[in-house]
Amino acid sequence: MNIIEVRHLEKEYPSFHLQDVSFSIKPGRITGFIGRNGAGKTTTIKSILNLVHPDRGDILFFGIPFTSREAEIKKRIGYSTGTVSWYPRKKIRDIIGIVSRFYETWDNESYRNYLRLFKLDENKTPLELSEGMKVKLNLLIALSHRAEILILDEPTSGLDPFSRDELLGIFNELKEQGVAVFFSTHITSDLEKCADDIVYISNGHIISALPKKTFTEQFSQNGESLEDTILRMERSMNNA
Repeated sequence: MNIIEVRHLEKEYPSFHLQDVSFSIKPGRITGFIGRNGAGKTTTIKSILNLVHPDRGDILFFGIPFTSREAEIKKRIGYSTGTVSWYPRKKIRDIIGIVSRFYETWDNESYRNYLRLFKLDENKTPLELSEGMKVKLNLLIALSHRAEILILDEPTSGLDPFSRDELLGIFNELKEQGVAVFFSTHITSDLEKCADDIVYISNGHIISALPKKTFTEQFSQNGESLEDTILRMERSMNNA
């Protein structure tokens, strides 16, 4: 069974239209969601989670229509938008004390392990953290309640290369446990290191949703990196 199925999703704004977006996410696989700024990545993610209300389309998690059991399903999802923008003056341990109550599956041992791994001081407040450490705090929360899928919007933004590599290693460990990881990124080298599948969006349209190997066989030219391929495809579409 697919963990997520997105069928013919649409969301229209005065200056942007997400059109007929369809793809699926499988358990135990890492899916990279790629596209330039303004292509529709964040709108898609927020629509999937009903943080913005889509105009049309069907979204199923674990074979269940999302809106029919939204509160229950969200407990099985780890979601991170990158940086922390809430409770800026509360200590991390107090934030965790609040957030952990929402999850019956909260795993304090996992929380402690990621706290050490990310070198976060739970006596600090988000206001005292660098942008990179704020990203790690959001990821810490997403990873600590045994989620079956992680949905992450630009999770590696603001992280130094060592921390990014560390995070990709965590993704691979979670994948081995059957967890699905769906993350948007501009950093194509991260996709080359860890992605099993690639969903590529441009101007509100899904251009392809394929295994990475199939994507490169279908779209890459000889000697091209994934970044080279995406840049060439974007230029071609914009010049069309």
